Amino acid sequence: MKRTDKVIITCAVTGSIHTPTMSPYLPITADEIASDAIAAAEAGAAMLHLHARNPETGQPSQDPELFAAFLPRIKQSTDAIVNITTGGGLGMSLDDRLAPAKRFRPEVCSMNMGSVNFNISGAGARISEWKHDWEKPYLDMTKDFILSNTFAQIERAMTELSGQGTRFEFECYDIAHLYNLAHFVDRKIIEPPFFIQGVFGILGGIGPDPENVMHMKSTADRLFGEDFLFSLLAAGKHQMRLITLSALLGGSVRVGLEDSLYAGKGQLAVSNAEQVAKIRRILEELSLTVATPAEARVMMQTKGGDNVGF
Repeated sequence: MKRTDKVIITCAVTGSIHTPTMSPYLPITADEIASDAIAAAEAGAAMLHLHARNPETGQPSQDPELFAAFLPRIKQSTDAIVNITTGGGLGMSLDDRLAPAKRFRPEVCSMNMGSVNFNISGAGARISEWKHDWEKPYLDMTKDFILSNTFAQIERAMTELSGQGTRFEFECYDIAHLYNLAHFVDRKIIEPPFFIQGVFGILGGIGPDPENVMHMKSTADRLFGEDFLFSLLAAGKHQMRLITLSALLGGSVRVGLEDSLYAGKGQLAVSNAEQVAKIRRILEELSLTVATPAEARVMMQTKGGDNVGF
């Protein structure tokens, strides 16, 4: 892994997994997404990972017009790196998934590195009444769902988005996804440094165990040497303990209401900034230094905030 004394905090503001019934604090509208993202940056997030939602129903959407309603406001209010999803919402076509990143040409976008069984059907197990008709079927269908990221899909996305100077948050849900990434590196379709985001705790992906974190990092070390930065996200209750381990190993961290709705056991987070502030306190208590957006840009070698399309 590329050695650095700075920890990049990424904040994933809303995502496409949690639904409005699960938390009243989940950002839905453009105003909510923008204000939550700006507050997260002020709390210490150097990078903001962004999805959009239908403002009426809260349903995930890749309509570029919805992104247009909050991207300029975030850019005007903060220097944080903007990272646009290409995962989108479950079941979307690749054209839909890529549309916002192709239109707005961000510094960074996410890049899922392989297909995976993606089962979040249990997320609403304790809910008996739903705010919107789409929520329960959206979760239930994932018992028979594959998140599709074929080699052809990945190559197309990498090629089209690299051509506009966008770099990637390589989301790896399992060890095999590191080898998929190495395949594209060997073919020189992408260039270092690689920002590898280990994804832990999704049913269908790698389990949320410290031993698995060590295994993923050591495998990446073998495959990429010093050409990568390691970061980690963990779903739900596993979030804080596993991302702290990532930081202790010299890596970076991701928080946000996309990954967990909680600030502590049984305590809903009232904002993304609350989670950012919590992990920042932990990092600083461990004598680790949080990277500024400018420092994160140097570490990731992005094209800079003046070279985006919003």
